[in-house]
Amino acid sequence: MSANGSAASPSLKLALRFALREMRNGLSGFYIFLACIALGVAAIGGVNSVANSVTSGISTQGQGILGGDIRFQLNQREVNAEERAFVESKGRVAVAANMRSMARLADGSDQSLVEVKAVDNAYPLYGSLDTEPKLDRSGLFAEREGAFGAAVAQIFLDRLNLKLGDRVLLGSATFELRAMISNEPDVLSDGFGFAPRFLISLEGLRAAGLVQPGSLVEHSYKIALPAGASEADIATIRNEAQEKFPQAGWTIRSRSNAAPSLSANVERFSQFLTLVGLTALIVGGVGVANAVRAYLDAKRGVIATFKSLGAPGWFVIAVYLIQIVLIALLGIAAGLILAAIIPYVAGYALQSVLPIAAKGGFYPGALAWAALFGLLTTLAFAILPLGRARDIPATALFREQGFDQRGWPKPVYIVVAALLVATLCILAVVFAYDRRIAITFIGAVAFSFLVLRAVSSLVQWLARRAPRVRSTALRLAIGNIHRPGALTPSVVLSLGLGLTLLVTLALIDGSLRQQLAGNLPERAPNFFFVDIQSTQVDQFTSLLQKAAPQGKIVSAPMLRGRIVAFNGTDVGKLTIPPEGAWVLRGDRGITYAKKIPENSVLTAGNWWPEGYTGEPLVSFSAEEARNLGLKLGDTVTVNALGRNITARIANFRQVEWESLAINFVMVFSPNAFAGAPHAWLATLTDPSATTQEEATVMREVTRAFPAVTSVRVKDAISIANELVGQLAVAIRAAASVALIASILVLGGALAAGNRARVHDAVVLKTLGATRRTLIKAFSYEYVILGLATATFALLAGGLAAWYVIVRVMKLPASFQPEVAVSTLVLALVLTVGFGLAGTWRILGQKAAPILRNL
Repeated sequence: MSANGSAASPSLKLALRFALREMRNGLSGFYIFLACIALGVAAIGGVNSVANSVTSGISTQGQGILGGDIRFQLNQREVNAEERAFVESKGRVAVAANMRSMARLADGSDQSLVEVKAVDNAYPLYGSLDTEPKLDRSGLFAEREGAFGAAVAQIFLDRLNLKLGDRVLLGSATFELRAMISNEPDVLSDGFGFAPRFLISLEGLRAAGLVQPGSLVEHSYKIALPAGASEADIATIRNEAQEKFPQAGWTIRSRSNAAPSLSANVERFSQFLTLVGLTALIVGGVGVANAVRAYLDAKRGVIATFKSLGAPGWFVIAVYLIQIVLIALLGIAAGLILAAIIPYVAGYALQSVLPIAAKGGFYPGALAWAALFGLLTTLAFAILPLGRARDIPATALFREQGFDQRGWPKPVYIVVAALLVATLCILAVVFAYDRRIAITFIGAVAFSFLVLRAVSSLVQWLARRAPRVRSTALRLAIGNIHRPGALTPSVVLSLGLGLTLLVTLALIDGSLRQQLAGNLPERAPNFFFVDIQSTQVDQFTSLLQKAAPQGKIVSAPMLRGRIVAFNGTDVGKLTIPPEGAWVLRGDRGITYAKKIPENSVLTAGNWWPEGYTGEPLVSFSAEEARNLGLKLGDTVTVNALGRNITARIANFRQVEWESLAINFVMVFSPNAFAGAPHAWLATLTDPSATTQEEATVMREVTRAFPAVTSVRVKDAISIANELVGQLAVAIRAAASVALIASILVLGGALAAGNRARVHDAVVLKTLGATRRTLIKAFSYEYVILGLATATFALLAGGLAAWYVIVRVMKLPASFQPEVAVSTLVLALVLTVGFGLAGTWRILGQKAAPILRNL
């Protein structure tokens, strides 16, 4: 063993010496290789570093974001005396109430939906409330000359054309607009609000008379614990609260989890961007394979000399594997430098969007993760060309132009490459936020690779069997497509993935926008009306009938409840799939009904009979029940108004969520909530109503029922459309990373094929072909390949977009011709442009030097 070890050691050192000596000539031929690896590593490392920066900012500023060390939140009720004593015994307490309502001008001529937040004297416990002008609490909120004070967002002033000092009505009280809000420290923990903030005192809220039995209002109790309180102390308080008040129904959140929705969304988005970065890296792997193959082809004489002098096959592998790994490390290092800079750039860009200090930072874990992906990708795509070079005898290398056409290497190299790719995929899935999405994404990429390979083979097969054409240039182009060593597989593969991804995202974005701008508003109600008191339902309905005689009015009772158990087991102890987790996240709207609601169809079970008085029953949405693993006969425990109610699942319903009509995940039998205080929800649908008529309806409702919240659906859809547009821009920008990688790989593929093109061009020119004929031939070839790739991208991208829109989002898909045209144009510009740019130099080569070496 020692003899063998001593014999092998000098050989490895010799391989390293040869590798370093050959690298003295520079990195010619490897610039595309370096760019692909650097781009993929920078994308993965940068995205995860930014995500870590944001989540770290949320964690370190948890007290300020939450507004306390721990928060107890209740829906539709305040704490009772015993609960309040418990909360106040733990530290300083700040009380707040959040709800939506309508603020209107004093003359009733206009109104706006607002997010009302009422606070007490202790607010804020952490951070600072900044206003312009800067006022103390008394100056902001105290009652003066018959009006309470309010601090508002600038957008509210803009919507109603108001200025500071003006007065508005909220409920039954008058409020003076005394300041604009510059910074609200705990705004992130309050969740997403699509209306302007209207900040007042709790006294002002009580005077407005908005909080009535069943009103949709959230009461929060934020506690500042004594200095030095640890996470263990917070956990103890949480456990004590749950033991003493098991049916309180409050949501308890700590400073370490101050903004869970934001953190979850950051993780989801970073996962998507990571998968896009991984796609770019895998696409770049094709560039790695092209670069390695071209490099080894150029070194065939050196490899043949090694073998002629008795060098074993593993020595050849070692020499060039060392070179490839060293070059890959340079690309990885460049990518890591970019990835380390990205969080600082993103922190500066996000400071106006996120009110947290996401100021960058160095995150070794994210960078190491990206470096590992880069190295695995390099090895996975380099091993096959290396294996092919190892197994070709020296005589063949001396005799042939190259070894591309020699077929597959030995099975061992294929197995090693497959294991490396599998490791790459497994790591991406194991550490993904949503493993189902990660598996689907990776499976789609793998499938695309196989299909693209089949497409390139089909194109070559069709070219090989194409009828003979009279045009010399076109005949040369068709021959170039199917000849040995043709560019067809590289071009189709490199462009196909990037274009498919862009087409998919563009079609999804287009379908969503079409729904939001056209189809959805046509089917959706004109208005949602919330917080209608039970005693006002008849009067309210009469008013709507007079204001909109052609409209359809639908109403339903509504409470807020949170699912706490399935079949007696706490939901916190269950493993819930990501697609069903949203149902358990916070409180849900719930209702009761005697008959099956509109827009619902029973899919299993039976509806309860009229006048049912047995055990509480519940009808569950079929899709959500399937995602949660529920079946008929299971029990669901819901906490509503501080009371746990357990109901048995009697049936499942198919719900048309896309109609935006009144729909609920859970509909209970009427006896389940007998005597419980609640409000009503109503919709008004009138497709023929004009904007002026809608304004009249809103004005009449707001004047007669100031405590009722009116939501104009078109306004909500407009906000959603704007958000979708912003998200689409971000996603397309991320997807462009994969397209850039595709362009780089395309350039590398064309550069790698230039050697054979030089010989072809020289021979053809010697036989009488003109430069014009050759340019036309190359142009025809690139146009055909571009059209074939664009056609595949349209078909594959359209299928993927259809699946996401129809199967996942449950919306009708639509085809956008402009996407098809732009994809075709982009494919042609890239293939023809890059192709001609690369071959222009070839056409100017002198014939004599090339002919001497043939």
